[in-house]
Amino acid sequence: MSDAQAPRRATVGLLLSHPAHFIAFGAGSGLSPKAPGTVGTLWGWLSFVAIKAALGTGAHADLIWAGILVIGWFVGCWACTHTARSLRVADPGSVVWDEIWAFWLMLWIIDPVDWRGQLVAFAVFRFFDAAKPGPVGWADQLFKLKPGQQIGWAQGLGIMFDDLIAALCSMLILAIAVAVRQGGVSAALMG
Repeated sequence: MSDAQAPRRATVGLLLSHPAHFIAFGAGSGLSPKAPGTVGTLWGWLSFVAIKAALGTGAHADLIWAGILVIGWFVGCWACTHTARSLRVADPGSVVWDEIWAFWLMLWIIDPVDWRGQLVAFAVFRFFDAAKPGPVGWADQLFKLKPGQQIGWAQGLGIMFDDLIAALCSMLILAIAVAVRQGGVSAALMG
């Protein structure tokens, strides 16, 4: 592989060189040398709490959050694709917008929960995102490059998609756990 084609390192210089990199690297959280996905998810949690405090509560805030998430999906696909091309890696570990966006989605859907509920959501999401069991592994493989294929729009979509599936699986597990805890599952099965 020539130097022109060799993967590039994610650096502060690259982070600041283009808005897509700033977004994809999660404002720098993806530059963490250890566990960038976890650090990115923590940044997502912190930024969710800050944005939620600024927006307040109610239907107006929910509408704004819905807009943020829809726009964030499309901007994320673009930013992740652009950054993957710049790094010459189809799914770079330093790209963490996918974790941030997916965790925002989770927190918005499960809200209102206190910090303990958010912590449990964080742990479950990190398990699904890192271990990639079942549907998450399928989603992760769906957009992988084939030999000779160039990094294109499908990589940005793929980067985002497996985290969406991880968030959905996480919320399903959390919903089942809440139902079991409240006795809803046993009552539903008996009645």
